Amino acid sequence: MASQDWFDKDFYKTLGVAKDVSDSDLKKTYRKLARKYHPDSNQGDAAAEAKFKEISEAYSVLSDPEQRAEYDEIRAMGSGARFTAGGTGAGGFEDVFSRFGQGGRGQSADFEDIFAMFNQGQGGSFGSGRFGQTSGGFRGFGGPQKGADVTARTTLDFATAVQGETITLQGEDGKPFKVKIPAGVKDGQKIRLRGRGRPSPDGGENGDIVVSITVRPHPVFTRDGLNLRLTVPVKFTEATLGATIEVPTLGGDVVKLRVAPGTPSGRVLRVKGRGVKSSKGTGDLLAELQVAVPAHLDDAARSALEAFAAVEPKENPRAELMAKARA
Repeated sequence: MASQDWFDKDFYKTLGVAKDVSDSDLKKTYRKLARKYHPDSNQGDAAAEAKFKEISEAYSVLSDPEQRAEYDEIRAMGSGARFTAGGTGAGGFEDVFSRFGQGGRGQSADFEDIFAMFNQGQGGSFGSGRFGQTSGGFRGFGGPQKGADVTARTTLDFATAVQGETITLQGEDGKPFKVKIPAGVKDGQKIRLRGRGRPSPDGGENGDIVVSITVRPHPVFTRDGLNLRLTVPVKFTEATLGATIEVPTLGGDVVKLRVAPGTPSGRVLRVKGRGVKSSKGTGDLLAELQVAVPAHLDDAARSALEAFAAVEPKENPRAELMAKARA
């Protein structure tokens, strides 16, 4: 920070607080402003980013008791003070040195002291020295640094992931903590528990706990977005003549579906509202029919089937396939 900025910038005004503001009120005000003007919440807004830098700079000074005392002392000289190369008028080097009890001009130690106070003595700049030093904070803009996140993993059965549940996990310190699993969580999804991670090293917000979810596959059902899918075998006669069949749901009860006569293998029947119910909506149950071919026939069944083959329509089910292949 240039030395003149110490006189010209009113950090109390920047944050909108009184000069006797308490540490706790100062922190609350800063956090409120930081959330409002943070670059992540105002992407592409140059004015918001500039404002965020200003409030972070102000807080980095006022939140440190020693820096705040130095800042108040310098501001007490008034904004009219200037560093000039010579002269004895108000605002010259004499005013500054007399304020700090340094004597007069001509003493090299005086120059070193005053510039060191402004972080200029060794070529420093704002953020590199004691006054105005940032703690890393939000992308280096200053302000308190957020605590580190803590990661955790858990494996859920399929039904728990679909329906949601509150589970208990063990933290790094061995203490249990509860996690609310929302309905419809997917394999590989992460759940963030804000403020439950490690504390900030400098009075900022706590980190988060990030829980990675693994979902065990189900022997019958699979996820298709919010829909649940399953494959349902049907007999040749059911698909040919039509039938009413029973189909299981994830909850354990069954629903009845009507299979129309002449239904081909692969047709999907939909049961509305029996899929995943989540905050994003409710899915359906999708039942894909698969014609099951009997592996064993007794003599009576074989004879009946041969009799049917003799009188069945002489359509070639592969005719269209062959035509497309030749084309």
